[in-house]
Amino acid sequence: MAGVLPHPPADAQPGQAVTPAVAAEPVDADDASALTHRERLLLALLGPRRLTLGATAHDRLWGWLGVGIVAAVAAVLRLWDLGRPGTLVFDETYYVKQAWTLLQVGYEADWPEEPNPAFEAGDVDTYLPTADYVVHPPLGKWMIALGMKALGGAESPWSWRIASAVVGVVAVVLVARIARRLFASTAMGIVAGALLAVDGAAIVHARTGLLDNMLMLWVLVAFGCLLLDREQARRRLAERCGAILDAGGTIGRYGPSLGWRWWRVAAAVSLGLACGVKWSGLYFLAVLAVLSVLWDATARRTAGVRRWWEDALLVDAIPAALVMLPTAALAYLATWTSWFASPGAYLRRWAVENPGEGVSWLPPALRSLVEYHARMWEFHTGLTSEHPYEAHPLGWIVQWRPTSFYWRSYDAGEAGCEVERCARAITSIGNPVLWWTAALAVVVTVVLLVRLRDWRALAVLSGLLAGWAPWFVYAERTIFTFYSIVFTPWVVLTLVYVLTVGLERTEHRPRARGRVRTAAAALLALIGVVSVFFYPVWTGWQVPYWFWNMHMWLPSWV
Repeated sequence: MAGVLPHPPADAQPGQAVTPAVAAEPVDADDASALTHRERLLLALLGPRRLTLGATAHDRLWGWLGVGIVAAVAAVLRLWDLGRPGTLVFDETYYVKQAWTLLQVGYEADWPEEPNPAFEAGDVDTYLPTADYVVHPPLGKWMIALGMKALGGAESPWSWRIASAVVGVVAVVLVARIARRLFASTAMGIVAGALLAVDGAAIVHARTGLLDNMLMLWVLVAFGCLLLDREQARRRLAERCGAILDAGGTIGRYGPSLGWRWWRVAAAVSLGLACGVKWSGLYFLAVLAVLSVLWDATARRTAGVRRWWEDALLVDAIPAALVMLPTAALAYLATWTSWFASPGAYLRRWAVENPGEGVSWLPPALRSLVEYHARMWEFHTGLTSEHPYEAHPLGWIVQWRPTSFYWRSYDAGEAGCEVERCARAITSIGNPVLWWTAALAVVVTVVLLVRLRDWRALAVLSGLLAGWAPWFVYAERTIFTFYSIVFTPWVVLTLVYVLTVGLERTEHRPRARGRVRTAAAALLALIGVVSVFFYPVWTGWQVPYWFWNMHMWLPSWV
């Protein structure tokens, strides 16, 4: 019987903490007595559904085949005619040209007045020998630059966007695999990947050379790493506590150390790299670090450690801070490597030219970097200029004021327009049905978190806490709905979580379960149909003006 796990109880939730005494149905007294301490602890710490995930060849096959299918769909939606339009879109005017000069001279060089027409025509080397003042760290632009390098230069619009497109496809794969592990369900993992694959915000950002998609990738990688760390830590805890109990000992006031946790280190590196794209990665560093420590504390409590909170603080939280914070800081500093190596970079020689100023005890290079960061901070905290598409964060979750990335209109006979009037638009708006139902799912998830104390509820809300909530503090600044791409994966995960709980809670009620399945299938089908309908205004198709206007469901969308 060793290694064989019993059937889960009817009301068991994937990953829900259950005590060993109620972890299994009393199918057979011999089976129950044959469970080792380690097996009982694994049931309590990970839950029966997680322990049986991937137990069959069919499940393992679809764990990758299903992901491959949704990734292929995502790739088609993101790569098809990626070079349309052939002009710089929205903030590509900054980041694409900055990325190109990073590749050429190692820093973001300045450009002459009105450089875009020449750049778009293929004359990409008109940049000036002086450095440009940029207000975001360089990693996201280096990622765009690698795409240009891979495609042989900046002359093609494909090269401006290929890195974002690849990131967009990778994000779909990550969400599908994360959801599979989070919900202990291969089917729900595929659903989550499919929803991100067809969402408008994800499609638009994957087809545009901006920074926010790159930030989304690194915080998503960090979340996945911490999810793996959670499972690894709990398996270690079960193993070590089980060994103590098997030897006739007891779990007393304090539990065992869990050793070096490489997945947590990997998460810290990812979060440092996220900050190297945009500083808003710091919010994810704070929220995910706290989330990871909370997981450790609940694991120790479930394992029977009497002073679990103190144990988690001393054995988990403090070591985590001592490892994660310096690791993230070093990873962030590494993203500035080209700036350190380029004497012509912006403010690179500030300390030499201003002796005795700034943080005097630092080496000159770091003193210059600190001064640069002070000026970046001043810019970000003082950005209050009006913009027609600025949007209060309260409306982001329902895409109340989406951002227009590109807009052109043509009269009959212009640019191939064969009707009275044509339009070509790229509007960064999520699939309305997906986002509106996800907004309701957020409320439901908060209720489920309180009622069920389900760890998964807090996990799916963590991205909203880190990627959405902080912007309410800066609501007076010039901010935009398209920032929501950073927490879009968690919007999808929140919706899928509610669907998952609905299926789980009706598992032994066939009629109710059938209704849940029918409602879920209808919702997913409707989301798919809406994505097909909106795809032309996500990707810059030239369409009749009346057709474009059919997509403007709210006055605030125009």
